[in-house]
Amino acid sequence: MRAVDIIIKKRSGLELSREEIEFMVNGFTKGEIENYQMSAFTMAVYFRGMTDNEATILTKAMLNSGDVLDLSKIEGVKVDKHSTGGVGDKTSLVVAPIVASLGIKFAKMSGRGLGHTGGTLDKLESIPGYNISISEEQFIKQVNEIGVALVGQTADLAPADKKLYALRDVTGTVESIPLIASSIMSKKLASGSDVICLDVKVGSGAFMKNEEQATRLANLMVQIGKNCGKKMTAVLTNMDEPLGFAVGNSLEVIEAINTLNGKGPKDFTELCLTISSYLVLNSGYAKSLEEARALCIRQIENKEGLNTLAKLIHAQGGDESYIYDVDKFPKAKYELEVKIRKAGHVSRIDALAIGNAAMYLGAGRAKLTDKIDHSVGIVLKKKVGDIVKENDTIATIYSNKENNDLEIKTILDAYSVSNDAIEPKLIIKVIS
Repeated sequence: MRAVDIIIKKRSGLELSREEIEFMVNGFTKGEIENYQMSAFTMAVYFRGMTDNEATILTKAMLNSGDVLDLSKIEGVKVDKHSTGGVGDKTSLVVAPIVASLGIKFAKMSGRGLGHTGGTLDKLESIPGYNISISEEQFIKQVNEIGVALVGQTADLAPADKKLYALRDVTGTVESIPLIASSIMSKKLASGSDVICLDVKVGSGAFMKNEEQATRLANLMVQIGKNCGKKMTAVLTNMDEPLGFAVGNSLEVIEAINTLNGKGPKDFTELCLTISSYLVLNSGYAKSLEEARALCIRQIENKEGLNTLAKLIHAQGGDESYIYDVDKFPKAKYELEVKIRKAGHVSRIDALAIGNAAMYLGAGRAKLTDKIDHSVGIVLKKKVGDIVKENDTIATIYSNKENNDLEIKTILDAYSVSNDAIEPKLIIKVIS
């Protein structure tokens, strides 16, 4: 078997066999297939696509290129969620403790953020002492004892994906639905959960800019998961404005805590309840989605979700008192109000622009080596659909810089105002 023959076959639009796909993935991971050959292969996939079966085989080959987490020692159903990324997305910090407080095991490995804001791990590290690196033995013990763990991914989890993504990033083949799907699902499947809910973002602040693309990606990921014996749901959600009000690491953690106290933003609370409800339903803990939702709401009202978040922070070395006293979080040196220049209805907020403004403040990374400032960020005061008057405050900037002219201009440019009232729609569709 030769790489060139497989490249030509895929370039011709023909379906590859299991052996051919595994040959390419294994050979590339071991360094036996050159970068230029794998580049040609990914470009062929980019233009010719893959069948669901091919994408499943590719995912499994990438999954089996490294360690697969064995969660068999964790009692009961194991669940996980994944977001394709967005601005203000701190959903795991609410979903994980709600679900775990109901007795469902939430075992999640997350990554760091690259871009406008930090990832889940960066946000959690705004709590002093929180340790993202625990052993597999500690991970399993913790999930058995308190029902939840949120840790960093190991280097040996799906190494083929890491190597392949680095190649795609410099060869113009990132935006390929089967390659994106196999990248995400290889890591999710390697994490060993039984039930997975995918939050697929659509819009200006998301990787998928339109509903058609996002639907194709969601359908493929759900099918790959089902082909691998998992219970799958994908929720397509609107990212044409930031999720919730807060954008920035400690600011987002505070908003998550407020949500577990029943005082979260309407859109963010709705998304957390939707994802939690599908995880509860697919785990067999409720007979209907309505019953699952009622259980999740109860865990907010009785503070069991909040208390479970505190247990998680304590178990991983963090100061859980922050969960009950948000005034302990680090404060930025400057607070600046951004005032809008015209009146009307907010019709759009460019989520990516808001995310970039937060990154300029130091809330995100332009490159992996950049250090994050956990205290800075942006809190929106007006969302899509809100009425604004001239000179109304639309956002507050939390900054440690003296000059914030760029951030102020970026936020103002992100807001669109019209004469017509807009009713934003958060949940676009659900695929299962």
